[in-house]
Amino acid sequence: MERQMTYSELKKLEVINVVDGARLGCVCDLEIEIPSGRILSLIVPGETRFFGWFKRGDPVVIPFCRVKKFGEDVILVELC
Repeated sequence: MERQMTYSELKKLEVINVVDGARLGCVCDLEIEIPSGRILSLIVPGETRFFGWFKRGDPVVIPFCRVKKFGEDVILVELC
């Protein structure tokens, strides 16, 4: 049985790159194809610079085809 998830639940999940174990942060936005409603990518905020005192870097856009697994509290992605 497939599990369904709301956006509110999705944005609480931490995204982890399985290639290097890097924690990328939590989902902050989605890119969706209209009119099909298909998710094209997950968007994670960029890293803060200099101890969070300065603005964030560019957001990380993760193509949905790079998502390997949705877990209970993490999303595993494969980014080279």
